[in-house]
Amino acid sequence: MKNGGGRTSRIRRRKLFTSSESRGVNESYKPEFIELKKWLKDRKFEDTNLIPARFPGTGRGLMSKTSLRPLFSEAVESIFSYSALLWAWCTVNTRAVYMERAPRQCFSAEPDTCVLAPFLDLLNHSPDAQVKAAFNEETRCYEIRTAVSCGKHQEVLICYGPHDNHRLLLEYGFVSVRNPHACVYVSKDILVKYLPSTDKRMNQKISILEDHDFIENLTFGWDGPSWRLLTALKLLCLEAEELTCWKKVLIGEIISDTNEKASLDIAQKICHYFIKESKAVLQKVSHMKDEEVSLINQLTLVETLWTEELKILQASAETLTSLQTAFT
Repeated sequence: MKNGGGRTSRIRRRKLFTSSESRGVNESYKPEFIELKKWLKDRKFEDTNLIPARFPGTGRGLMSKTSLRPLFSEAVESIFSYSALLWAWCTVNTRAVYMERAPRQCFSAEPDTCVLAPFLDLLNHSPDAQVKAAFNEETRCYEIRTAVSCGKHQEVLICYGPHDNHRLLLEYGFVSVRNPHACVYVSKDILVKYLPSTDKRMNQKISILEDHDFIENLTFGWDGPSWRLLTALKLLCLEAEELTCWKKVLIGEIISDTNEKASLDIAQKICHYFIKESKAVLQKVSHMKDEEVSLINQLTLVETLWTEELKILQASAETLTSLQTAFT
């Protein structure tokens, strides 16, 4: 037999190498995690299946001590109230929760007590992951369910759902880099700003969009302007003699090359307006980070959000340029 030890030995070594690459390093001895464990124990909660660890590629997170099956795994009862949890998620001040007059069943064991929840800034985040968590109104428990199997010593990540970065920041206090669900919203005011002010039928067109729910959720994404945004622009760009075709526009029919080109041109103008605005904000945030050192964590979050939006807009601008070449 060769020095490699045979096929079985090679498979065993390969598995060992793979597992060691993704395995986390136990950090439960660190003061912040000791404080967290004590905080949880005071509230009658202990968990022997998960321990804090640092993972290559994702950093700090939770490591499973045993294999987890995709079943209901734990219900944390009488620790989190729904209102307190919602309030916590909406707090982005370094995700530290201060409650001046905490409601009953809040983070403190005693009502009306000002406390610091020690765990919110210790969590790893991912918009798509292995664990789903939500408050169950029927059982009055905060339930955590595994969505997929998780092997021993693997990292366990919580799933936040298909949310854009604005919602992730407002509700959970973080921004996901290269989030596939991230987008930039276009308001009605911005939509109208780049349309001809001489259009006497503009109010009628806006009313049509509002009546058919086409005035909201208009976005730029990683793959370009959304279908809803382009559809709204196509209707707004209809000539007076074409307006009778507005129903065809809403179901995706092409009215004319002129209409298609006009809508793409306006989408590009709006996109460039947002790019310019994003760069200006990022420059301002950069100056603020130098001047407001105490706000560095909050400003970094804002900077990450606007940086991601700038990347989305730049990707959309490239897509629009490609679409516009068909009409040149």
